[in-house]
Amino acid sequence: MFLSVFDVFKIGIGPSSSHTMGPMTAANMFLDLILSPDWPRPSGAKVAAIKASLHGSLAYTGIGHGSDRAVILGLTGATADTIDPDKMDEIVKEVERSGTVTPPGHPTYHFQPREDLVLDKKTPLPGHANGILFQAFDSAGRLLLRQVYYSIGGGFVVTDLELEKMRNAKKAESLRVPYPFATAKQMLDMAARSGLTIAQMKRANEEVSMSREQLDARLDRIWEAMKNCIDRGLAVDGIMPGGLKVRRRARQIHDKLQAEWRSNKVNPLLANDWLSVYAMAVNEENAGGGRIVTAPTNGAAGVIPATIRYYQHFHEDWDQEGIRDYLLTAAAVGGIIKHNASISGAEVGCQGEVGSAAAMAAAGLAAVMGATPEQVENAAEIALEHHLGMTCDPIAGLVQVPCIERNALGAVKAVTAASLALKGDGQHFVPLDACIETMRQTGHDMSEKYKETSTGGLAVNVVEC
Repeated sequence: MFLSVFDVFKIGIGPSSSHTMGPMTAANMFLDLILSPDWPRPSGAKVAAIKASLHGSLAYTGIGHGSDRAVILGLTGATADTIDPDKMDEIVKEVERSGTVTPPGHPTYHFQPREDLVLDKKTPLPGHANGILFQAFDSAGRLLLRQVYYSIGGGFVVTDLELEKMRNAKKAESLRVPYPFATAKQMLDMAARSGLTIAQMKRANEEVSMSREQLDARLDRIWEAMKNCIDRGLAVDGIMPGGLKVRRRARQIHDKLQAEWRSNKVNPLLANDWLSVYAMAVNEENAGGGRIVTAPTNGAAGVIPATIRYYQHFHEDWDQEGIRDYLLTAAAVGGIIKHNASISGAEVGCQGEVGSAAAMAAAGLAAVMGATPEQVENAAEIALEHHLGMTCDPIAGLVQVPCIERNALGAVKAVTAASLALKGDGQHFVPLDACIETMRQTGHDMSEKYKETSTGGLAVNVVEC
């Protein structure tokens, strides 16, 4: 099994990888399909109009997550990794005014969001909680093309047929890599036989398809985007969008911590405070629709950047190579979790988002602090175990409450897990694989109310102001 580090860490926009980046990507895919010769069309038929509908969790929380806007933007040809967040509102307003989209390389299509984009809460699609249906029509209103997509978490999007193949059989990997571990046990066995660290094995896998220089440059770009997101979040204050009137707090907390730092005031919680403010800065940026890196999702995007910044802040021996090893190790663990369970809040609750992020962060941090592969696996297991059962119940469907603070606590747990693992010898009672399977089963048993639908938990017990 091979999942690239750049599949786990994707640069995009907030507030959600599955509910914002995913729908935008699905719209891009549908545009590509329209131009493709791979679908049968009547002789002379031409697409003149497009309609779309969001289903399941996307319908329930689509407005708060910006799913509707993401579809509009995607149908204009905009992509999540390149669009300027400051121009999104202008693009959406123009589509609403004209009732058309003209993607690059396409003719103009009729698409009036008020009529042609439906949030369908009554008709769940069978494959996944995050379903999107696109349809294309000719000028006479005849249906020419219909395609279902599923946003399965972390910005990953598959067609209905691709999802069925994934579930019916383990997909044969097109890329042959030297260390194709699909479980934590396989990862540890391969590390023992090879004498390599987890980061070194992951690097060897990645270098099958790119040079060392290319890999390092792309890893550095991921960290640069994360770091810039922290810096933006620490520099901005005000009210976050969406109607809850939640105020940004990261800048104010950061200013207080800076003052304490300069005064040499004793603060026994100093490391936790810095961790928390770094994570909150990222997720406040995410809530505001800013540039973000899935890690492994947008809703959990603050945990990993916060712990890397902690590594820089509190470890004098940090270096750029250490950050690369951190990202490679974290991605190895994230790939195992995604392969065997899920990173989607709509599928397994927030244990799959912040829980997975904390496990990845604990593994990465332990690795750069000198942990053995066994200690790295132990760190990931500790962090994930203590997120089991966590629900996803965002108030008003916005990735703000409890999501922002939840990332701060996830980062604290990740550092604690890494520290505990380093105090041991790597031997422990619950294997990471068992913890991942437990998360999968727990998510399967969890009521849909608690899986990113905003129909249970805090979302119904806290009055919106």
